[in-house]
Amino acid sequence: MTAVKSDIEIARAAAKKPIAEIGARLGIPPEALAPYGNDKAKVGAEFIASLSGRKDGRLILVTAINPTPAGEGKTTTTVGLGDGLNRIGKKAVICIREPSLGPCFGVKGGAAGGGYAQVVPMEDINLHFTGDFHAITAANNLLSALVDNHIYWGNAENIDVRRITWRRVMDMNDRALRQAVVSLGGVANGFPRESGFDITVASEVMAILCLAADLEDLERRLGGIVVGYRFDRTPVFARDLKAHQAMTVLLKDAMQPNLVQTLENNPAFVHGGPFANIAHGCNSVIATKTALKLGDYVVTEAGFGADLGAEKFFDIKCRKAGLKPDAAVIVATVRALKMNGGVRKEDLGHENVEALSRGCSNLGRHIANVRRFGVPVVVAINHFTSDTEAEIAAVKDYVARHGADAILCRHWAEGSAGIEELAHKVVELAEGGQARFQPLYPEHLPLLEKIEIIASKIYHAGEVTTDKGVRDQLKAWEEQGYGDLPICIAKTQYSFSTDPNLRGAPEGHVVHVREVRLSAGAGFVVAITGEIMTMPGLPRVPSAERIFLNDEGYVEGLF
Repeated sequence: MTAVKSDIEIARAAAKKPIAEIGARLGIPPEALAPYGNDKAKVGAEFIASLSGRKDGRLILVTAINPTPAGEGKTTTTVGLGDGLNRIGKKAVICIREPSLGPCFGVKGGAAGGGYAQVVPMEDINLHFTGDFHAITAANNLLSALVDNHIYWGNAENIDVRRITWRRVMDMNDRALRQAVVSLGGVANGFPRESGFDITVASEVMAILCLAADLEDLERRLGGIVVGYRFDRTPVFARDLKAHQAMTVLLKDAMQPNLVQTLENNPAFVHGGPFANIAHGCNSVIATKTALKLGDYVVTEAGFGADLGAEKFFDIKCRKAGLKPDAAVIVATVRALKMNGGVRKEDLGHENVEALSRGCSNLGRHIANVRRFGVPVVVAINHFTSDTEAEIAAVKDYVARHGADAILCRHWAEGSAGIEELAHKVVELAEGGQARFQPLYPEHLPLLEKIEIIASKIYHAGEVTTDKGVRDQLKAWEEQGYGDLPICIAKTQYSFSTDPNLRGAPEGHVVHVREVRLSAGAGFVVAITGEIMTMPGLPRVPSAERIFLNDEGYVEGLF
């Protein structure tokens, strides 16, 4: 019996081509690439600007059911579908996010796909890659330093130190830094105040980089960051502290998309990495738009389930960037659906059609939600060897009753050959002219009403509750001219509700908004619900305990 290779063994055995050759397939000349070694490169801003007159390709979103410990495989399916479209003769480009070091060393592991549907170099992508996240961290913390320095040298802007909202960041899970007191140690160190850290991928700088159209737009957005308030309650912007231009300098290279390849040597842009349970959860606008100019098809993903990543992709990224998706793929697994139906993880290997049928309610809710945006849907059943014919048939029958197709995909084990049927179906949907994309809500509605629409129509909540302070803050932002901004809800990824243990398709639950944050530069308002944290913690047994260099100098345990 042949031993099954691990993801990292498969990635190491990849026959990679020089990155210039991958670029040439897209018509990118060598001089437009800034190589980072032989297998990854950044695409230059001047070349990207030269593409403006070209017609866009078709945009395909890959999303999923709510994640479970059983696994869904959204990134793997995104990569596999890109390979599959190329296999059937379409010029397809993949666009995904960069992994965060925090989850890599925490609980999730890497995020470069799996099996025979991966982007490479996998180890580099999952670790420091081209340094984008370090640049974002540095730019964020430069602004933090300038805020405290401004106050130390006389506070000409009359910043109320009790109302500084800007926080420091780092790309690691460290619960000890969620709340902190800074500037301790006496007069030379400034004025002590309460502050804290967020994880880099939850920062506004990350969101800005991923939503900016170009360097000029990046600088403008950075200047629009609200760092706090004066004693008269007027906002203080990063541009008031003359911080935005220096921040742009730090982000100049990070702004440019990273080009890599799949195991089958197809092009992939891996750029940006906002969390979907906290931030807007999509790869960068500049990467997506560049890919649309270079390919016939662009396959991108949005983080976690469709209630988070897809909703934010549609309502924030597509709205602000003028994107119109042509089709959506919802990834599900038999194992995850059984878990949604009440089966324990240790029992998932046993056939249980009854529990599977109960769990399909989660899938059904996501199908209906994506259709609310006017986007046609197909379901990808990401195959596991423990799946039985009866279970697969039950999923297909359920999806058919909801007016869609569910297609069994074996891309993890077979690469593009195992996902051809899905590729053909995606082409049928995308070229059939069915898409009538529209966001969930109009911009002119009050901010609280937008939150209530998302909670009721996407989460099926019965009520949204807030404290008076939250309602007053939303009203104040509306009076300051921010009422037209979309909403980015921070919520647990594991459930439609704010209770991570409430699986399936709950209805009538209460969504409590405990805090709101203005991301004026990024262009949205964050509503924080339940117990969600903008600085995650490590689990009892973090992945870091299993990551090491072996005797040959290779990384082990990363994926």
